[in-house]
Amino acid sequence: MALNQSYDLFFIFIFNLSLLFTLLPFSFSQTVADAPSPAADTCNGIFLSYAYTSGTKLKPTDPKHQPYRFESVLTVLNNGDEKLKSWRAFVGFKNDEYLVSASNAVLADGTSLPANVGNGTVFAGYPMTDLKTAIETAGDLNQIQVQVKLLGTQFGVAAPSVPLPETIHLANDGFLCPKPSLQGKSEMQVCCTKDPKFKTNVTVEDEFLPRQSGDLTIMYDVTRTYDSNYWAQVTISNHNPLGRLDNWKLSFDWMRDEFIYTMKGAYPYVVDSSDCIFGPQGQHYRDLDFGNVLNCERRPTIIDLPLTKANDTAMGMIPKCCRNGTILPPTMDPSKSSSVFQMQVFKMPPDLNRSELSPPQNWKINGTLNPNYKCGPPVRVSPSQFPDPSGLPSNTTVVASWQVVCNITRPKNASPKCCVSFSAYFNESVVPCPTCACGCPRNSANTCRANATAVLVPPEALLVPFENRTAITRAWADLKHFTVPNPMPCGDNCGVSINWHLYSDFSRGWSARITIFNWDETAFPDWFAAVQLNKATPGFQKMYSFNGTALELNGVNNTIFMQGLPGLNYIVAETDAANPQKDPRVPGKQQTVISFTKKTTPSINIAAGDGFPSKVFFNGEECALPSMLPTNSGNRKGSTTVISILLAVLVFMLVQQ
Repeated sequence: MALNQSYDLFFIFIFNLSLLFTLLPFSFSQTVADAPSPAADTCNGIFLSYAYTSGTKLKPTDPKHQPYRFESVLTVLNNGDEKLKSWRAFVGFKNDEYLVSASNAVLADGTSLPANVGNGTVFAGYPMTDLKTAIETAGDLNQIQVQVKLLGTQFGVAAPSVPLPETIHLANDGFLCPKPSLQGKSEMQVCCTKDPKFKTNVTVEDEFLPRQSGDLTIMYDVTRTYDSNYWAQVTISNHNPLGRLDNWKLSFDWMRDEFIYTMKGAYPYVVDSSDCIFGPQGQHYRDLDFGNVLNCERRPTIIDLPLTKANDTAMGMIPKCCRNGTILPPTMDPSKSSSVFQMQVFKMPPDLNRSELSPPQNWKINGTLNPNYKCGPPVRVSPSQFPDPSGLPSNTTVVASWQVVCNITRPKNASPKCCVSFSAYFNESVVPCPTCACGCPRNSANTCRANATAVLVPPEALLVPFENRTAITRAWADLKHFTVPNPMPCGDNCGVSINWHLYSDFSRGWSARITIFNWDETAFPDWFAAVQLNKATPGFQKMYSFNGTALELNGVNNTIFMQGLPGLNYIVAETDAANPQKDPRVPGKQQTVISFTKKTTPSINIAAGDGFPSKVFFNGEECALPSMLPTNSGNRKGSTTVISILLAVLVFMLVQQ
């Protein structure tokens, strides 16, 4: 019997040993990076390659725009003598690619996957953001190389053709990348080397990259850390003199199953713990009361708290919190140009260590009637320092800090949110806002013309909503013998419109009047506007009903910044008229006259265009401008009073009909 037991134990040992050897190759291949291309041996810089691996035809069948699945691998290898910090690589996709997934990287512009990348995109490393050198790692590919496995859909490139990108190159500053070369038909390679002319104040010994400048920055500071959770302070700072956020909404992606337990100074847009209860979080934290958890979404949206919560001991008591989501430009009020909140974040295995800290990715922030921001990936920077809370003359350093830099961009085909009309003392007609300046309804073809030029209108038409202007516009066109298309041009559909009126022009100076109309149902507290006058700004003297300041942007003195006077910096929302059954709604309105001297600008021609702005901003949003200016061909002739009376009579007759 003892012999039989020995045989049994022997066979069990042999079986387990064979099973171990069967599994070893799989485990080994998962943890060791693939060897780089032989061409990498000749590169003494940063080697990049893009290799197409496979693809199949997808449904539906469409000869004009056929979709195909593609799989490819982007490789970034550091063959240089310095660590590559926060690596970024550009892939010039050109086949209308729709990227579904990417391992070991995120999109650098903060867009979450899946996403359209057909115009090219920049990848940023995650979770490994830095690539060490072969010297300091003895050539360990797991530390000097990253491979990004891409999966997506491309259109129009069928086998045997290969859907390679237009180009690839390193997107980090200070490198020169030649035109990529092809390795066979399915791989593209390039070797990027350091630019000897590039100057930087970062030394090789610096542990962190320096903080970067941008229109808006977000600091993610870990202030306290424990094995299973940590506290983070998020600081949103506005640096653009014309940037602004109202009712800001901040969103990001948790990449490692984290969830928000509690917050101070802000709140989730949706309070929901169901994803945790039915997910891995609920399996791990069995004794945690998820009824107290604020949010378990993979991509939460955070909103600011109202002013009434600023001194709330449970939700507020955070400096610079609780401002209804308003972040003003520093030129307007530096004390209100940032917003701060704190949150307690719970982690999941295998990150249950107080030193395992990973910030969320794919940050996005926006507001109402504000500029559009594109945010880069979080970059590890030196730990932030804050004044000691005890009041002692010392600073407290946080555990770890990451910086997110956001810049104002105008998305392709995006519509503005405000528009401008032009008028002048020498022409009785107003050049209105452009047709569909802020977009048009899809079903407008039968009611109005979206591609028709806006029809000139009388000044009084600016005081009523667009839907109430038809009669007065047609009557004015009859008087002035203007051609009116049928159907009429569509409206501008803007919540805010601004009229710039050339008020006077003399030998020594000139003046303009600006009127801001609010057609929205939301009021604008602490509003501001700005106009860029390419030649006339140096002659700016004063505003009579606003606070106005000449502003130098990017070294050019061509901008005038304006806001309401103290206590009057508020534009009410559109309201009902005194007789809503009969009269149109009334917009909120603010107006001022601006005076200029010609002493510093003697050669300008006001009527020819120098007196009209080249750009207009409202609350940071750039407004749509008319495509033409008022002309002298419409000089006032005869009695304006008589024309106005005739116009009023015609409108009355049309309304009665």
